Amino acid sequence: MKLGFIGLGIMGAPMAGHLLAAGHELFAQSRSGVPAALLEQGAQACNTGAEVAQAADIVFLMVPDTPHVEAALFGDNGAASGLTPGKTVVDMSSISPIATKQFAERILALGCDYIDAPVSGGEVGAKAASLTIMVGATDASFAKVKPLFEKMGKNITLVGGVGDGQTCKVANQIIVALNIEAVGEALLFAAKAGADPAKVREALMGGFAASRILEVHGERMIKRTFNPGFRIELHQKDLNLALEGAKALGLSLPHTASAAQMMNSCIAHGGAAWDHSGLVRALEVAANFQIAGN
Repeated sequence: MKLGFIGLGIMGAPMAGHLLAAGHELFAQSRSGVPAALLEQGAQACNTGAEVAQAADIVFLMVPDTPHVEAALFGDNGAASGLTPGKTVVDMSSISPIATKQFAERILALGCDYIDAPVSGGEVGAKAASLTIMVGATDASFAKVKPLFEKMGKNITLVGGVGDGQTCKVANQIIVALNIEAVGEALLFAAKAGADPAKVREALMGGFAASRILEVHGERMIKRTFNPGFRIELHQKDLNLALEGAKALGLSLPHTASAAQMMNSCIAHGGAAWDHSGLVRALEVAANFQIAGN
């Protein structure tokens, strides 16, 4: 199958690599260029999104934010200008559900299908092809693309129509952020009280408090390994989407707002590129105490 992939960053590159490894032709484009490893696997580099769309039957996008998706699709020489009827656009970025529906309308008007399929699992999941993929699509378009999703992820769910995948991803990011905050508070409490936070984490992993966040990000907090991963600035973007959506829906999300403010604090201290587990540093600054390495 002839596939296109736009956006070859920390997650996009390994995702594209899995499609190549499955034997598909891949036409690729990224602002930073196509990684050498993908070219060695057989990817064909394109200069513009339009070139990608002209060559491919299904075009995947994996870029940071809503404006990047809009530019990749509808900017100068964007993918939309290279589409012809019958092709499919699959946006795997994490962006605004409202904008997603607007983008879909414009792509559908060209006689093409549009799928939103944001992912969870970070760099580790992208490399391991174990991503959770939350899909908004028609039944027919989902059936068409599902075999390709299976090359990149394990837990693949058709949530509903276009835009529902992005709504699900926003919900995911609320849960993840609040769990990171909870783990940070718990380990900070334990360390300040004089307990060994590594032993506390070990004990908690055997009880009802066990979670992937405690397992993975709790270890990061203790070992001080805050290289992404998943950058705080991207999670901050997702929480802003949650808060904007909540305002439009007339909802109050107080703890989401709290987590967003702590991410704002981290970014103010130069932490935009920290892994999102680095949220704990905002708690540590407020406490004037560090979980480990004092």
